[in-house]
Amino acid sequence: MLAARGIPAYPEKLWSEIEGDIENEGGVIVIKRLRVKYHIKIPRGKRPEAERAVATHERKCPAATSVRNCIEIRYEADIVEE
Repeated sequence: MLAARGIPAYPEKLWSEIEGDIENEGGVIVIKRLRVKYHIKIPRGKRPEAERAVATHERKCPAATSVRNCIEIRYEADIVEE
């Protein structure tokens, strides 16, 4: 989604941190919530495009699509213009 908006997504330009909440349900450990924080370095003037990509990426993300009805996912992004 970033590349389509002219924003490089190389490992040094895009990475994430993920935290989760695990609960015990009847003796079974279950992942209940995930918090994803993206770190994105973008070219100057591309902030609107980066914010849009973050806001809409979930519907195209295979991982999010696979678990969306089972695990609550929250996203935030630290966007830095270079």
